[in-house]
Amino acid sequence: MAGTGEDPLARAEQFVWLTARVLEQRRFAHLFLGGSADAVETALAAYLNEDGGYGHALEPDLRGPVSQPLHVAHALKVLDSIGRCRGLGVERICRYLTDVSTREGALPALLPSQRGYPAAPFIPVVDDPPAELLATGPVVGLLHRNQVWHAWLFRATDFCWAAVDALEQSHPYEIEAAVAFLDGVPDRGRAEAAADRLGHLVRERRLVVLDPLRRPDHPVAPGYAPGEHHFPHDYARTPGSLARRWFSDGEMASSLEHLAAEQEEDGGWPVTWRQWAPGTALEGRPIVTLKALQTLRAYGHGPG
Repeated sequence: MAGTGEDPLARAEQFVWLTARVLEQRRFAHLFLGGSADAVETALAAYLNEDGGYGHALEPDLRGPVSQPLHVAHALKVLDSIGRCRGLGVERICRYLTDVSTREGALPALLPSQRGYPAAPFIPVVDDPPAELLATGPVVGLLHRNQVWHAWLFRATDFCWAAVDALEQSHPYEIEAAVAFLDGVPDRGRAEAAADRLGHLVRERRLVVLDPLRRPDHPVAPGYAPGEHHFPHDYARTPGSLARRWFSDGEMASSLEHLAAEQEEDGGWPVTWRQWAPGTALEGRPIVTLKALQTLRAYGHGPG
């Protein structure tokens, strides 16, 4: 990793204390310092709204107080990371998901209620937003993986299967959402077959950088920021992911070495997507840093 030779985790810790919101500070403490899950859950509750959803820029690229599906997906990932994705709180979240779903029973990325509040220009606000795998897949996969049972999941799962089966032209974040769904859905045989097809698509369409040294020569997906590439570790966040089968041991090792080397002098990892406001970039980096540390730890390749 880049830097002065100080322990990478210690450098990341200093970065978190210096720049992160309370939520990311509590998450870091829980993940790496023996901090309590209760403290994380309390910090997350500050973003909870009366409708059962989450807002208040929990997902930094969406500002303002209103609940949005992308905020709820973020909240569920936090709860999952502390083993709290169950009980009355998740039941309340599922009721919210039911209320905001489209006719297909699935989630749009952004509800019209965002209009009037700042939001990233690459997430358009429309009056009748369509259901999207990008928003629905990670939520459905996570709830299934945590053995949550709710009526909302039936139609949402059917939507995700149809969306995954129809993928021909895609982009990296949508593939990530598909993997999140496939990693959690109960029908493992069907999930493995679908993942195998997506792995071929990812390689054929050059949606992954397999050689980090040739990154500058690799195409970027339309609408992405310059340099907003995806690597094997972005798809296979843990060794148990179905996406891990898409890459050789050598490709995965190179990807993880690249991820480790991306740690910057201040101890944090960079935001690669389009930075449209100073505050969103500042709040995004600690989130990216936690994700990088978790990925490296999952593979036994780095701090923690």
